[in-house]
Amino acid sequence: MHDWLIVGAGFAGSVLAERLATQRNETVLVIDKRDHIGGNAYDYHDAAGVLVHRYGPHIFHTNAAVVVEYLSRFTDWRPYEHRVLAQVDGQLVPIPINLDTVNRLYGLDLDPQGMEAFLAERREPVEEIKTSEDVVVSTVGRDLYEKFFQGYTRKQWGLDPSQLSRIVTARIPTRTNRDDRYFTDQFQQMPSDGYSAMFRRMLDHPNIHVELGTTWNETRDRPKARRLIFTGPIDEYFGHCYGHLPYRSLRFEHETRDLEWAQPVGVINFPQTEDYTRVTEYKHLTGQTHPKTSLTYEYPSPTGDPYYPIPREENQELYRKYRTAASRLDDVWFLGRLGTYQYLNMDQVVGQALATFDRINATRTPTAAARAAE
Repeated sequence: MHDWLIVGAGFAGSVLAERLATQRNETVLVIDKRDHIGGNAYDYHDAAGVLVHRYGPHIFHTNAAVVVEYLSRFTDWRPYEHRVLAQVDGQLVPIPINLDTVNRLYGLDLDPQGMEAFLAERREPVEEIKTSEDVVVSTVGRDLYEKFFQGYTRKQWGLDPSQLSRIVTARIPTRTNRDDRYFTDQFQQMPSDGYSAMFRRMLDHPNIHVELGTTWNETRDRPKARRLIFTGPIDEYFGHCYGHLPYRSLRFEHETRDLEWAQPVGVINFPQTEDYTRVTEYKHLTGQTHPKTSLTYEYPSPTGDPYYPIPREENQELYRKYRTAASRLDDVWFLGRLGTYQYLNMDQVVGQALATFDRINATRTPTAAARAAE
């Protein structure tokens, strides 16, 4: 009998396992249905010897010093500023939209003030911004919305932007300068040895036991711990008693090419053409030197492993039913992207896990309100 059972060996589960083992000297059993640790951030060397991410690109960026300090105990870092191009109207142009994007697409020579005037002429007033479409057309107008966002969103989510919460496109800025970085966070670096190496160090403790290829359903009827941390889909824990929470999945196609470089940047988006949404070339991200290169093509799917909670109000209403049920449980904690049904970046999951540990550590008998991680 362990002190804790943690379902899921990704960021949320691994951080809490490490904290509980090292800071409270408690025993932890971590299970994961996959054959590896690291969750969706898992990376490995493919047959050609190129370090790739099995589940698409994971770019680490954050403004949270506490997260950097914590993860730096388990990895060194290499600087990497992510840049993305989009294939639009037969050209590769920067995304997020910036000054160069507009000048190239429209054959203009605008300066920042000219671009602001250009956008101001095209913005559509929206009385109340509710949807992803509202966000974009009120910022850059209808033409850029259709070129960059409408088709990409339909592929990614299987829904029109007018059917999705504003949070989907509110994450993407528009710039009137030439800054072509995808992120502007103060800390933009990648684990120097990869994510999997970082997770192995995090879980390397005599109090932590890991069982891979083990599902929650196989374990729930054979209690192995006094308390539970659940990072899987919250509706799965409750047997979908209120209904299935909708998720969007992905299908990945990996290929290796016999050339040193295939793309000018790490990721190219395809909002207008192709069935896939983007193509990633990993050596840009990892800094690896290799005569060959490996790429991943991403195809959104309505079926498969749950990757993205679908941001619609009716889905949040359903989630709130599960959250209420979770708050009534003793010694069960839910967190992570699936456990709290929200789109979270890696640093946000780490921060959530560290905050959850602080709440656990504050009392041996946590209150119901504290247990439902937000």
